[in-house]
Amino acid sequence: MAKKREEASSNLPEDILAKLQETKKALVKEEQKRAEEKHAQELFERKEREKNLSFAELLERHGDKGNKY
Repeated sequence: MAKKREEASSNLPEDILAKLQETKKALVKEEQKRAEEKHAQELFERKEREKNLSFAELLERHGDKGNKY
């Protein structure tokens, strides 16, 4: 209901309104893509940091539990 009131009260012509909505959708998609890429990059960097830990650092982090598996 709120959308219909907004559209009815809008002073913009239909074609301009449609272009604005299309641009907004494109920007939202682009922002989502950036967020996904950032998340993937953070995961990759974390894995790389863990891969480069020394044995002493791994023992300190996870402890010496003595479990084989």
